[in-house]
Amino acid sequence: MTAMEFHHKLISLEPNLERFAISLTSDREKAKDLLQDTFMKAIMYRDKFEAFTNLKAWTFTIMKNTFINNYRRAVRENTTMDNTKDLYYINKPKDFGYDSPESDLSVKEIRKAIDKLEDEFRVPFEMHNAGYKYKEIADELNLKIGTVKSRIFFTRKKLMESLKDYGN
Repeated sequence: MTAMEFHHKLISLEPNLERFAISLTSDREKAKDLLQDTFMKAIMYRDKFEAFTNLKAWTFTIMKNTFINNYRRAVRENTTMDNTKDLYYINKPKDFGYDSPESDLSVKEIRKAIDKLEDEFRVPFEMHNAGYKYKEIADELNLKIGTVKSRIFFTRKKLMESLKDYGN
């Protein structure tokens, strides 16, 4: 499929994608932003699209994943938006200015558990927690994205297993 054919078919999906974006966000402006992000990613990763497959499903998946990632990022940042005319974004503080002895101890225990991991698992996990995207980690460590995802997944499982008694 040529670039022109790809772009033409992609643009023809706009009404369907816009309706889907509105159903996800429940807000026209956010839906427009999501639609724009989806088009940008579809064009940027056009080489990943396999010819003679379902472009509509591929693009809807991009939109759904973008929405989920944006939602998770917003939750992680713990950002709230007030609904006043000026639309201020407010970051809630993560602490109250002091650390309790329990929290300090738990951070040390978690850090010890992470440090005990083999480098092949620890490094991708730490990079992911530092905010790197899977692709960035894969490029930096010269690994496939699937390998990075599985190592992070198994690292989480190992940490949950090693710290399960600690939580009780």
